[in-house]
Amino acid sequence: MQDKTLECKDCGCTFTFTVGEQEFYKEKGFENEPQRCPECRAAKKRQRNNKY
Repeated sequence: MQDKTLECKDCGCTFTFTVGEQEFYKEKGFENEPQRCPECRAAKKRQRNNKY
């Protein structure tokens, strides 16, 4: 396994999906790579949590 460079679907910036993150995703059973950069993921999570 090696680091991967991915593009965020929200902002279009590139970000690194590290080997450690890949191992974490695999351990949790996630089959898809992240679609958003860490900043957009955090913003989406805040938005979701503030809805209620």
